[in-house]
Amino acid sequence: MNQPHTRPLVLTIEGMTCEGCVRAVRGALGAVPGVKALEVGLSGDKLGWARLEGEPSLDRAALEAAVEEAGFTLRALTEEEAR
Repeated sequence: MNQPHTRPLVLTIEGMTCEGCVRAVRGALGAVPGVKALEVGLSGDKLGWARLEGEPSLDRAALEAAVEEAGFTLRALTEEEAR
């Protein structure tokens, strides 16, 4: 059975300073319907990142809302180029 194609997205998130922030963002984004694979980390200078794979129907507005509800600001959301 073929799986629907997933698209990799990279998010830049403002306000992340610690591993607790990483856990909060991971939990928030992981609860968004359509998110399949998820990595979250710190970039320094109060910035963090998330790389995720989602179904083609994944709602970008839902990702932004989840980040904001967790107490952070979504700075950028880009599609990652195929490797």
